Order: sequence, then structure tokens, then C-alpha cells
Amino acid sequence: MEEKYMLRAIELAKKGIGKVNPNPLVGAVIVKDGKIIGEGYHAKYGELHAERHAFSRLSEDAKGAEMYVTLEPCCHYGKQPPCTEAIIAHGIRKVYVGSDDPNELVAGKGIRALLDAGISVETHVLKKECDALNTVFFHYITTGRPYVVMKYAMSLDGKIACDSGKSKWVTGEKARERVQMRRNELTGIMVGIGTVLQDDPKLTCRIEGGRNPVRIICDSHLKLPMESYIVRTAGEIPTIVATVSADRKKQKALKEKGVRVISCKEKDGHVDLQDLMLYLGNEKIDSILLEGGKTLNGSALRSGIVDRVEVYVAPKIFGGTGKYTAVGGIGAEEPSDAYMLTAPAVEKIGDDFLLSYDVLGQKNRLRKS
Repeated sequence: MEEKYMLRAIELAKKGIGKVNPNPLVGAVIVKDGKIIGEGYHAKYGELHAERHAFSRLSEDAKGAEMYVTLEPCCHYGKQPPCTEAIIAHGIRKVYVGSDDPNELVAGKGIRALLDAGISVETHVLKKECDALNTVFFHYITTGRPYVVMKYAMSLDGKIACDSGKSKWVTGEKARERVQMRRNELTGIMVGIGTVLQDDPKLTCRIEGGRNPVRIICDSHLKLPMESYIVRTAGEIPTIVATVSADRKKQKALKEKGVRVISCKEKDGHVDLQDLMLYLGNEKIDSILLEGGKTLNGSALRSGIVDRVEVYVAPKIFGGTGKYTAVGGIGAEEPSDAYMLTAPAVEKIGDDFLLSYDVLGQKNRLRKS
């Protein structure tokens, strides 16, 4: 029975996708005498947390009821007051919790507050399923850096474009719809200047009611054309250009168009990606969809900022020289030097396949400083 109500709480939590970052996705269900008397979820950053949202929708008094919540209730003041106080005030007798909250402001203190108030607590109910809701949050709250998903689409022979450079479209419509969902889910989207110069992309979310991600352009030498779509729409869509260039005139021109230009540390003549991630994390950008070409993808892997790889494989063979590959750079000298991936998942989407992996064994992995 506990699983039934926790599954409902998980379903509710997902309604906050694309709206609560950098907060976690949380759902809550209140049960009394075998029936649901209130349920809620964290709907938008800055608004009610799931527990208080559920209490605001009670059909009867909650005294003596049980609560199912996907994440340990908070016990500190932020944009909202502690949820533990509301749980205690409403006379809840038992709380079922899915995930532990690694936030150092909570981290077991929420459960302890409930126990000290005489409320029974059962933890780790459908923990695996609840943890899966907040992969991004758990990474961000413990490292202070964005969770980076490197995404690319390729033909069956490993090409991300024809030798002509044309890449519309490698995959089918359903796969492209999935990418739009990812753009809505993650806070930022990052490409290199090469992608902008070649494709003049929009980097927007084309889902009805979706949220445009913050556009992040790695442009070490400020080659971004003033007439590009990115610059022309920077006043409407948050846009960041990361550079090591000291060209004040170009910086001023971009800023006048609404572009936020940030000067990063330099590494090998280019933007230091680790330094950039630290900056973006401080700006509450908790997650990034990396849609770069081979140069940026190679640099991102070498710098250790990539946490997950998602590869869409289309049932097509382009042939040719293969100069448009997904990952560039020097490459591995020995098979044992390869970037290792783990936790494989395969999903069929239309006529395409999505292969997903977590990145394992990265050198120079980022740590919270």
C-alpha cells in the first residue's frame, strides 16, 4: 500500500519538470483512513513546497493522517518556511519518505525534527524511483556545478553530418521532440562558436508551454556575428557568451544587444570549462544540455565536466570521409585511455534509438570548492 501512494507522489512531482530548477522535484500525498485527503507538488521555483501545497488542498482535517513525500521534508527557512513545521502543526502521525536530501541544510535534520516531535518516519520507500527524479538536484547541491548532459545524433556509421556539413535532419521527428523535452527540463543549453557559425541555431524550446533554456556560447575569441539569430534575440532569451577575449569594443556591442559576456580563465588558449561551470553554478544554472560539435564535445570530456551522454542513432548511413564526427581532440592513444561509460540504457524512439550512459572514471572530476 505504501508503494501505491508513493507512486502517486512521484507522478505529481513530475508536474514540476522545467519549472522548479534549481530546486528539486517533489510530490506529496496525504492519506487518512485509507483515502487521499490532500496531494500536492512543487510547481514552480519560489512557490509552495509539495508538503505545504498538499496541505493547502485538504478535503478534511489532517490530524492523525499519514504523508507520503518523495524527498525528505525541509527544516530550514528559504523562499518558503520549513515543511517540517507544517507537518507537525497539522498533526500528521507518520511520514513515508522516498529520497534522502543531501542538502547540508537538511541532510537528516528534517527526519530528526519529525522524530523529535513524536512523528513516526519510514524512509527509503521506493528510494530508487524517487532518487531518479532528482539526479540533477543531487549533483548540483553537492558539487555546486551544473549537471552536464552531452547530446548528439549520428548516423549508423557514426556521422553527425554529411561531408557537406548539412545535418538537417539526422534523426526523425519523434527523436527531435524528445530533445525539445530535454531542453525544457534542463536549465541551460551550451554550444561552441563553430556550431553558431555553421548553423545559426535558435537553441530554443519548441514545446507549447515550455521554457527556453539559458543559451551559453563558448566563444573564446568573440567571433559571434552580430547578425546571428542568437544576438538578434538576446533581449528576449537569456544568453551568455563565455570568452577569454579582451576585445572591449565587441563585448560592448554584444552587451548592448542584451548578451551577457563573461570573461573566463584561459586554458590552452580557450575558455576554461571548469571555471565556466563554477560561474554558471553560482548563477543557479543547475543543468546544461551540451549540443556542441566535435571540438567542444572533446574539450568537455577532457575537462571532466560531462556527467551523462545521450546519443541518438538513426537508421541511416551517410558514407564519405567522416570529417563530421561527434567527438574531436587528440583522442585516446590506447583503448584503456578511452572515456568509460556505465549504466547503459536503450530506448526506441520512432525509427531511431537513444543510447544513454553515465560517465565513469573521468579525470579531474569537479568537486565543490
